[in-house]
Amino acid sequence: MRLSLLAATASLALCAPAAADTLYADLDGLQAKADGTLVRFSALLVDDAGKVVRTYSAADTLPSADLRIDMGGAHVLPGLIDGHGHLMGLGQTAMSLQLYGTDSIASLQKQLAEFAAANHDAKWIVGRGWNHEMFADGRFPSAADLDAVVADRPVLLERVDGHAVVANSLAMRMAKIVDDTPDPTGGAILRDDKGKATGMFVDTAGNALYALVPAATGADLEKALGLAQDFMLSQGLTAMADMGTSDTDWHALRRLGDEGGLKVRVMSYAAGVDNLEKIAGNGPTPWLYDGKLRMAGVKLVTDGALGSRGAWLKANYADADTRGLQMLSDDQLRGAIDRAVALGHQVATHAIGDAANDQLLDAIEETEGASNLRFRDEHTQILDPDDLPRLAASGVIASMQPVHQASDWKMAEKRLGMDRLGGAYAWRSLKESGALLAFGSDFPVEHPNPFAGLEVSVTRTDANGEPEGGWRTAEAITLGEALAAFTHGAAFAGRAEDRMGGLEPGRYADFIVVDRDIAEVDPSDISETKVLVTYVSGKEAYRAAD
Repeated sequence: MRLSLLAATASLALCAPAAADTLYADLDGLQAKADGTLVRFSALLVDDAGKVVRTYSAADTLPSADLRIDMGGAHVLPGLIDGHGHLMGLGQTAMSLQLYGTDSIASLQKQLAEFAAANHDAKWIVGRGWNHEMFADGRFPSAADLDAVVADRPVLLERVDGHAVVANSLAMRMAKIVDDTPDPTGGAILRDDKGKATGMFVDTAGNALYALVPAATGADLEKALGLAQDFMLSQGLTAMADMGTSDTDWHALRRLGDEGGLKVRVMSYAAGVDNLEKIAGNGPTPWLYDGKLRMAGVKLVTDGALGSRGAWLKANYADADTRGLQMLSDDQLRGAIDRAVALGHQVATHAIGDAANDQLLDAIEETEGASNLRFRDEHTQILDPDDLPRLAASGVIASMQPVHQASDWKMAEKRLGMDRLGGAYAWRSLKESGALLAFGSDFPVEHPNPFAGLEVSVTRTDANGEPEGGWRTAEAITLGEALAAFTHGAAFAGRAEDRMGGLEPGRYADFIVVDRDIAEVDPSDISETKVLVTYVSGKEAYRAAD
């Protein structure tokens, strides 16, 4: 009955006069204050510009409105914000070979064979999502593994984290990569014990291969953006920070905006300072397309990922004779920061390992007025406990992805050893130090489902409920604190707290209807939450088929 009622009332809303206040009444609303306090509300008044006038509690007298919509007790939340994702990557992943959940080399080969057979016209076969930590033998795939399936077309298959790729022999020959090709700065060509290149490339070592992949057409890019937006809305995400927007991506977003095709709000961070200066050399752009798009700053990268042993550590990995990869020298990092800050842009920097985080914090502390510039530390996964208080001291935002802890905890123990986990995925410690948390998923590295992130924040367990009782549970936070990080925190991190991040007066009326009260269900069931309807600026943007 509730769904049919919602369908009927939503239809009324779509037919309502353009200039009309709308009162959404009889709803079971839940949101978090910036401090993580959960607040209930039972009605929502939206003005004719699609912005919140106010929310009402059950004790309040409801106002009259041009249109009143009875929500039938529906569970309502503010639209959630992914504080770190890759919009184009999400759409392009949906159009390519997806290897998420692959549990063996044989399974990877089977899926590659099926995709190749179904896509005869593809000149290159590109895929993403494998994770060798899920394979029984735990080894990286190789060129030989791919050659056994596809040898007549170049193949590139990215690891789930996007920081390593395996290529077949044809792709390597096309890129003129041989056994003695030197490792580039910030990258590694993996070799066997005889010095032969295996086909595995970590971080920048893959650039020579990617450079050969035919560029996507404008139509391809717009299709990818459309798929990504629709998927976001189906997950309850109404906004996101796009980490690493290229010049090409930006122009595709602008074309889509000009055509009226932007459905979600995108806070863009350009992929490096050179891209930033091409796109917004005069400073951050204004909000475009009714608050749907803004170039906010730059995304820098200081190291790789933990899974591919590219994260830059202060000491060797516990399971390998390497400290990972330093992407930028101290001078290069400081120079990039200075260039961006001089233009008035925000700086968001990927830093996973404890050495990378130490380097980033050094550079920020040397920047005049750092505490007012809202520097963003993207991932903040492995901190030296001694460095942890430095984020709050310099006003650095901890832009983190809770689902990484669920995916990584077993691997983190192997990579670091049990004695070096004190500053790993340390949400509670960072919050109590005074640092602001902004949460996301890093999609398509992880699934965009924000309810999985909310669940992990509270339980510290993975999708299998492991480890029993949670992993390093002293670092768990409350549901209200996690919800705040997916709303207020993510908006503040993007300098957008004046227009999104909660259903408060003057902010856009971005909200979602879900199938349960996430504060009342068992925490282990939060990730199963289904989004029924998504509204952007008070207008329906998505409705579940069932």
